[in-house]
Amino acid sequence: MPTAQKSSLVAADQIHIVINITCSVYNIFYSRSMDSEKPNTMIFRDINGELEEGPTEIESMCPSCHENGLTKLLLTRIPHYGDVVIVSFSCDSCGESNNEIRPGGKFAEDVGISFHLKVSSVSDLSRTVIKSDWASVQIPSIELEIPSQSQKGEITTIEGILNRTEEGLISEQPAREIMDPDGAKQIKDFVDKIHNLLKVAEPWEIIIRDISGQSFIENKNAPQTDPLLSKVHFKRSKSEDEKLGIFPLQDEETTDPDEDLKNEVLCFPSNCPNCNSPVETNMKMTDIPHFKEVVIMAMVCDYCGHKTNEVKSGGGIEAKATKITLNVKESYDNCRDILKSETCSISIPELEFEMTGYSLGGKFTTLEGLLNNIKDQIENNPLSSGVLHGDSSQKDTQKKLSKFKERLDDFIAGNTPYTFIMDDPAGNSYIQNLYAPEDDPQLHIVHYERTNDQNEDLGLNDMKVENYEEHPTATSVTTKLLSLNEDEEPNEIVAKQQ
Repeated sequence: MPTAQKSSLVAADQIHIVINITCSVYNIFYSRSMDSEKPNTMIFRDINGELEEGPTEIESMCPSCHENGLTKLLLTRIPHYGDVVIVSFSCDSCGESNNEIRPGGKFAEDVGISFHLKVSSVSDLSRTVIKSDWASVQIPSIELEIPSQSQKGEITTIEGILNRTEEGLISEQPAREIMDPDGAKQIKDFVDKIHNLLKVAEPWEIIIRDISGQSFIENKNAPQTDPLLSKVHFKRSKSEDEKLGIFPLQDEETTDPDEDLKNEVLCFPSNCPNCNSPVETNMKMTDIPHFKEVVIMAMVCDYCGHKTNEVKSGGGIEAKATKITLNVKESYDNCRDILKSETCSISIPELEFEMTGYSLGGKFTTLEGLLNNIKDQIENNPLSSGVLHGDSSQKDTQKKLSKFKERLDDFIAGNTPYTFIMDDPAGNSYIQNLYAPEDDPQLHIVHYERTNDQNEDLGLNDMKVENYEEHPTATSVTTKLLSLNEDEEPNEIVAKQQ
């Protein structure tokens, strides 16, 4: 028989066994729950000498020799743990046997469990252990880790876990000694470490972590606490819930529209500022830590390749203007995040350089990126290009601009300390604080009252935000004119309103 066909038959047999076991468990549940003569009969019973019914036995095919074997099912309750289904299989033909344990209850709501046991004596090796399919085992002292879902759930002991690990390691050892002597020697050394653990020459720790919360290590001092055993419940992550097949319910009524807006990229049609072709502009709202919410807009023209990006504050104009001074001392200071609003002016005293607001537009970048933008703006400026390369360029001016570029490149490389100042009348600019939430010794922020000229530039002088109902609006005057009496003149109505 071909190998692939044989593997398919084995897999089909195993599925058939699982189906038989599932049906048998269901029949036990149904028969006990529908027992009319004993309405108080429990489905999961304690193990004691007065147990009326033994385990349920069913014939099932052996996965090794394909002969009929015997599967036994026992629904019982383990003290200080809960309900379990114990499954045991044995085959008289080939001697194949295994046992498996499945929890009888549901998964914990949203928590897993982690056990830490300090093995300090040989008696600790006999502690009962219930290990589900989702449990992982770690022994840090020998760097042993058994991942979850690598073994079936079982009821065993600490010694049984080590013995099963040893059996798995030495099962292929004779062939490995011939094909890979170095690997065989490493495994032999590791098995010797396991033997030393079984002797308990010195205390060692075993950790069982189960995301389903259905594993258990016996507490020998129950119901008192065990000083050698600690149990910790932890909240499962989203990925761990998905491994267990637990997915959150989508409640449309409780969905926050603001959260959806923050997680969504909005698109709206616009025109390219370079070639006036129709383009799509992407807009996204995001939060800058220790600052505020901003709106990032980006556009790429498919016709001419022009790209733009702009950042605008998500809130309004602040009550006061903001002046931020950064003393750049090291090269990593150039990696600080910077939000420059379109109203913000920039100055670098060491270069005697100043750039007024509305020159670069809104930017969310790093200090290095902003300096490169300034450099590109100067190089691509038609006036500066003529001064640098045209026939009318003066040697003194050309020399000054060349020196300016050299020093600016030196600042960008982080070779020379300098001072970077941002002055924003709207108060919507920001430089990253590397020590947040503590104060940054290199960053100085001053909030000050705006001048009348700054308020005029922002259009605040024409705004009336208090007692705006005292003066009539144009709508009220229009309403009066529409209801004009024959005896009244329009000029009289306007005069009355004034």
